[in-house]
Amino acid sequence: MSKPYSLLLVDNPGDLGWVTINRTKDRNSINTALMEEVSRLIDETEATPTRGLVFTGAGVSHFIGGADGVEMMQLDPDGATDFSTRIQNLFNRMETSSLILVAAINGLCFGGGYEFALACDFRIAVETARIGLPEVKVGLIPGGGGTQRLPRLVGVGRAMEAILSGRLYPAKEALDIGLIHHLAPTGKLRAEVFNYLEPILKNPQPALIQAKRAVRASQYLPFFEGLAVENLEFQKCFTHPFFVNLMHQQIKDGTVETTAELPDGFLKKEG
Repeated sequence: MSKPYSLLLVDNPGDLGWVTINRTKDRNSINTALMEEVSRLIDETEATPTRGLVFTGAGVSHFIGGADGVEMMQLDPDGATDFSTRIQNLFNRMETSSLILVAAINGLCFGGGYEFALACDFRIAVETARIGLPEVKVGLIPGGGGTQRLPRLVGVGRAMEAILSGRLYPAKEALDIGLIHHLAPTGKLRAEVFNYLEPILKNPQPALIQAKRAVRASQYLPFFEGLAVENLEFQKCFTHPFFVNLMHQQIKDGTVETTAELPDGFLKKEG
C-alpha cells in the first residue's frame, strides 16, 4: 500500500481525481518535498483506472504561490541549477503523463505556480484569480520552464511582455490572451471543471493518450518530426478495438453506408 501524502489531499471518486495542494502556511508554494509527492502521485495514479487529475490549492487565496522562497534563498549557483532541474523534471513528467491534468486555479497563481499550470493540459480559473510570472520583480527569472512554455503558448511577443514586466493578469484578461482556457464563477470551480471535462472524458482513453502525445510533439519538434510522431500515435489507435468495433456496429445499424468491398464475415466480427 502506498504511503500517505503529507502535502496533498487526494479525493479520487473514479475517473477524475481531485488533488488539493495543502501548504497554506506557505502559500501552497512548491518545495522539493511537494515535487516528490506530485511525481509519486502521477506514477501511482497512472497504474489505476483513473483518467485524470485536477490540481487546486488549499484555502481561498492561493492556487500555488510560486516556488518556496525559503528553500530558494539558501541556494548557491550550483544549488539553483539543481533546484531548477528538479522542478523542470517534474513539469516535464506532468506534460508527458498519460493522464489528463487540469489546473483548477482558485486564487493567486504566479511564478512556479503558473509554470505548474502550464504543464497541465487545461487551465480553468475562478474570476477573481490573478495569474503571471513575476520573478523579475525579485531579481529572478522563471526557472521551471516558463520561458519556454509560455512563448509556445501565446507567442514570443506576448510572453516577453508578461515575463519582463512581471505583471499579474486578472483572470478575464488571462483568458483573453490565452493564458488559461476557461473561467469559472467564484464558488463554482469544482462543478465548472467537471462540466468542462465531461465531453472530453466521454472519448476513449487510448485516443486521448495518443492525441495528447501527438499535440505535445508539435511544441518541441520540427514539423516533419512531429508528423512522424503523429503517424506513430495514429498507428497505435489500431492496436485496440474501439474504432473497428464502432464501424462494425454503425454499418450493421445502417448509420454508415459503404460501397467498399468488405471481407467475408466482416459484419459477424465482434458479435
